[in-house]
Amino acid sequence: MIELNGNDLTLKDVGRVIFEEEPVTISQESMRKVRASRTAIEHMIRTRQVIYGINTGFGKMSDVVIDDDALDELQQNLIHSHSCGVGEPFSETISRTMVLLRANALVKGYSGVRPIIVQRLLDLLNHHIHPVIPQQGSLGASGDLAPLAHLAQVIMGEGEVFYQGNRIPTKQAFKLAGLSPVQLKAKEGLALINGTQAMTATGVVAYLEAERLAFQSEWIGAMTLEALRGIIDAFDEDIHRVRGYPEQIETARRIRLFLKDSKLITRQGELRVQDAYSLRCMPQVIGASWQCLNYVKEKLEIEINAATDNPLIFSETGKVLSGGNFHGQPVALAMDFMKTGVAELANIAERRVERLVNPQLNDLPPFLSTNPGLQSGAMIMQYTAASLVSENKTLAHPASVDSIPSSANQEDHVSMGTIAARHAFQIIQNVRRVLAIELICAMQAVEYRGVEKMSSVTRRFFEAAREIVPRFEQDRMFSRDIEEMTEWLKGLSTEQMDEYLCPSSFQIN
Repeated sequence: MIELNGNDLTLKDVGRVIFEEEPVTISQESMRKVRASRTAIEHMIRTRQVIYGINTGFGKMSDVVIDDDALDELQQNLIHSHSCGVGEPFSETISRTMVLLRANALVKGYSGVRPIIVQRLLDLLNHHIHPVIPQQGSLGASGDLAPLAHLAQVIMGEGEVFYQGNRIPTKQAFKLAGLSPVQLKAKEGLALINGTQAMTATGVVAYLEAERLAFQSEWIGAMTLEALRGIIDAFDEDIHRVRGYPEQIETARRIRLFLKDSKLITRQGELRVQDAYSLRCMPQVIGASWQCLNYVKEKLEIEINAATDNPLIFSETGKVLSGGNFHGQPVALAMDFMKTGVAELANIAERRVERLVNPQLNDLPPFLSTNPGLQSGAMIMQYTAASLVSENKTLAHPASVDSIPSSANQEDHVSMGTIAARHAFQIIQNVRRVLAIELICAMQAVEYRGVEKMSSVTRRFFEAAREIVPRFEQDRMFSRDIEEMTEWLKGLSTEQMDEYLCPSSFQIN
């Protein structure tokens, strides 16, 4: 059971909720803060204080004062008018994460919503009802307005949801789950949509996948090193210690452990003096990507515990303050950084694929074919990897450097953080396919060298992966192999990777 209090949710906790379906509850102290915040809102309404978004219009219309008898209608209109998302919906995983993060932000007690709003968000999580939320339409300030409006629709019993494997109207899902819609009151619509949860949820899911990919790139690279009879000296601790980057040192250490009893690796001068950069610089490149991921993790763990709506209600002091915590710039920059860091995992992996299949760069059969000439072998696998890498370079263009003013120039600088997060997620899917191609090629190559000469760690991994994609004795439709290997890599947990790779020496996480 994960207990939300708005302050100490971790990415590991999020993973338990979204991947392991851990139930969610709220701490009693947090619920007290939610009630106190709501009491403050109701006092302001009774005393006819003019507060943005409670009894005023929105954006450029914030100077329009709303009559007391229209405050509930104001919130409903807000959700309806802002539900402008377009395109394919976010995955159920990302939608579920958005609900979790929105609930965690509200339980901090600065948003002025009633407890029923928070409870209904928890009901969505615990009944596995996931809003259908279009991916496109957010500027990333004033928060993720359009995506979160589609989430808020569901609280009202409107829109559509994914439930029990089907996409159905929310009212139908609520009836099946025994839930009822909630009539939004003053401030509640604004509190639900003023936030960064679409970009942050996408970023969190992307990060959790990227973290596994970074580990996988290390042990797939280690197998390639065996297949090409690479030089282990380049991974010597002294080399990496004198540069000083902890992530580089750790990557080199893991690769040394993966290969510690391999009979396929060589020493400098044995076959050649130096390997190509894509082999000997793996710690420097992958280690730098780890630096990027560590930065992203730090920013995400701040953001998932942040109060990001506007205005904020400080019930203990009586202050109601309008500001800009909904601005997604910190997440936008982190997502753009992650795009580059993760794309590099594929950039260097594709170069290793080329070294595996190019007969001018190795002593293996051309394109790893069993009958070169008559059969093309892995030739076009490298084409596919190159295409994915090239696509990533386009997707890696920073979204956060762009801004288009909105709301009649009242909102004159926006983050585009949701675009950055979506592109980061796309890049990660492409990177996984490139790594799947490298793994297929590396397995084919090490069989020419002798599987019995592999290290005990890489051989365990080889045997598990061979259950997914068998050796190719002749040309076949390799698209299916690539997709099946990709899905297998995606489904591997860190615990499974520990089991395959190094159950007795260390844990990768």
